[in-house]
Amino acid sequence: MDAALRHLHNQRYEVKKEELSRLSPLGHKPINMLGRYQFALAQHLNRGELPPLRNPNDPNESDG
Repeated sequence: MDAALRHLHNQRYEVKKEELSRLSPLGHKPINMLGRYQFALAQHLNRGELPPLRNPNDPNESDG
């Protein structure tokens, strides 16, 4: 999330405070903070490479 927010900041995109407040996974009931989780990551993520982010100012790129 930090990398995405830095990217948006570098693109001069203003992220509203109410949007930031919805980013935390802690507000979701299914998250068990006392549990143990294991995730299988793609090789490029293991190398620290992140996928490209869409440009929020480009009308040709959709939210998915």
